[in-house]
Amino acid sequence: MLLAACSGGEAEQKKGGRGPSGPPQVGFVVVQPTAVPMTTELSGRVAAFQTSEVRPQVAGIVRRRLFSEGSIVRQGQTLYQIDPSLYQAEVAEAQANLSSARASAQAAQVRANRYRPLAKMEAVSEQEYTDAAAQARQAQAAVAQNDAQLRTAQINLRFTRVPAPITGRIGRSLITEGALVTTNQAEPLAVIQRLDPVYVDIQQSSAQLLALRRALARGGAAPATANVRLILEDGSDYGQTGTVEFAEVMVNENTGTVTMRARFPNPQGLLLPGMFVRAAFTQAIDTQAFLVPQAGLSRDPRGNATVYVVGPGNRAIARTVIAERTQGPYWVVTQGLAPGDRVIVQGTANLRPDIAVRPVPASAPQRVEPPKPGDKAGGGGKAGAGAAKGG
Repeated sequence: MLLAACSGGEAEQKKGGRGPSGPPQVGFVVVQPTAVPMTTELSGRVAAFQTSEVRPQVAGIVRRRLFSEGSIVRQGQTLYQIDPSLYQAEVAEAQANLSSARASAQAAQVRANRYRPLAKMEAVSEQEYTDAAAQARQAQAAVAQNDAQLRTAQINLRFTRVPAPITGRIGRSLITEGALVTTNQAEPLAVIQRLDPVYVDIQQSSAQLLALRRALARGGAAPATANVRLILEDGSDYGQTGTVEFAEVMVNENTGTVTMRARFPNPQGLLLPGMFVRAAFTQAIDTQAFLVPQAGLSRDPRGNATVYVVGPGNRAIARTVIAERTQGPYWVVTQGLAPGDRVIVQGTANLRPDIAVRPVPASAPQRVEPPKPGDKAGGGGKAGAGAAKGG
C-alpha cells in the first residue's frame, strides 16, 4: 500500500508539472513592400586617368636625362636633351637662305617698279614689264618658302629638348644617356601617368544588365545615383566614393561583359594602375521588395527559399519565395509574399506545414502561467497522506 501510494503521487506530480497542452507559440512580423537598394558588387581594375608615352620627335644622341625616375613632372618640363649640333646648323643655314631670298626679292621689286613708268611711256615693251613683275612676285614667294624652312629648323631645334606632354608621375627611363633615338622607334623614352584622380573599369555581365533594364522597364525598380565604393585587395574599404562616368555600348565578345568606368579621387596615391579591386554600388532601387529577418527564412535541399506565414485559422503555411540577396540582417524577398503577410520568425524549429500555432508579435514576452492549486502541492500532499496511511 505504501508503494502504491508513493507511485500514484509521483504520477500525479508529473502530470501537474507538464502544464496545460496547446498549440506552440510563434513570433511573427508583418511585412510590407519597401524601397530596397539593389546593391551590386563587381570586380574591377584601376586605370590611370591620363597616360602619355614620352617619344622623340627628332633623331639624335641623348646627351642628358633631366628628371628623377618615379618623381612628379610638370607639363612642358624638359626630360631629355638630344644633341642639338646638327639642328643648330640647319637653323643657321635656313637663316642665310632667308636673307638671300629677301635680297633677291628686293632687287626684283625695284626692277619691276622701274619698268612700270617706262612701259607706260613705251620705252620698254609691255612684255618686259610683265616679266619683271612676275620675277618680283616669285622672289617674294621664295622669301615665304625660306621663312617656313627657318621655322621648321627652329622647331626641330626646340624638339631636341624633349618635354613632358602631361603632368603626372613618371616611371623609369627606358633609355640611357648616349643612346641613339629616332622618330619612328617602337619603344618610348618613358611613360607618364596621372594618378589623381583615377579610373576603375568595372565588368558587369550582360545578363545582369539585361535583368536590371527589364526591372526598370516593369516599373518595379527606380534608377539610383551610381555612387561607388571600393573594396581593396586586402578586404579593407577604400574610404572615398566615386561616380560612374559611363558604360560601354557593346558587349565584349570574349568575356560576355559590359565595361563601366568609375572615377575616384586618389590624393594619397593609394590606388595604382592595374590594381584589382571590388566595386560596390547601387544601380537601382527595388520599390516592391520585402525585408524578412534571416531567422524566418530557410532553404530546402534544392536551395529553394521557404518561409512560414500565419494562415487562416492560425495555421502555419509554408510558402516558397524568391530571395537572392541579403541586406544587413534581412533577406530581400522579391516574389512570393503579399502586403500584410504575417511571417513567422520565432519558434520555427519544430514547425510543420498546416499545424496550428499561437501567433504573437515577434519578441513579445512569453507568458508563463503559475501552477494551478493542487498540481504539485496537491500531488505532494496525496503522496504524504498515502505514506502516512501506509505507516
